[in-house]
Amino acid sequence: MSLIQAGDAAQLAHLFERHHVALFRYLYQLTRNRALSEDLTQDVFLRVLKYAASYNSGYGFRAWLYGMARNASYDARRKVRGEVADLPMNEFRSPHPAAEERMAQQQNTEMLQAALNRLPDDKRELLELSRFQEMRYDEIAAILQCEVGTVKVRVFRALKELRERFFEVSGRQIA
Repeated sequence: MSLIQAGDAAQLAHLFERHHVALFRYLYQLTRNRALSEDLTQDVFLRVLKYAASYNSGYGFRAWLYGMARNASYDARRKVRGEVADLPMNEFRSPHPAAEERMAQQQNTEMLQAALNRLPDDKRELLELSRFQEMRYDEIAAILQCEVGTVKVRVFRALKELRERFFEVSGRQIA
């Protein structure tokens, strides 16, 4: 990022290669629209160039990048409402288990996705960042502009609600 700040825009390609898939998944979780998420991913990297001077290495690149992505999705949400793409959650993961295991895994994935879809946007976003993007709580706190303790509590509550929604979707009782 320091090279981009120094004017070497060609370095953006390296950042794009490294972060675009995870950033797309995050944006998809926020927007629920595949085409919009692809556009926003491109837009975020254009913003990286545009706002390179505002980057402070003390806060970490990922937190800065995801903060811009979050803002871009909110901007887009104001413009586009109601479009939902049908993208399976496991599209970016490709394990090769046996057919029966794969079928059970797909069923569980679909139930988990349905449970995630029933969560409020803020809780779904927290789970996407902490569990699927594997971000540290301090990075999430920087993105959400809150304290680390607040993030821990919110993630705990989001996981609890996800568990409840998963059992609703699956038709099983909570143990």
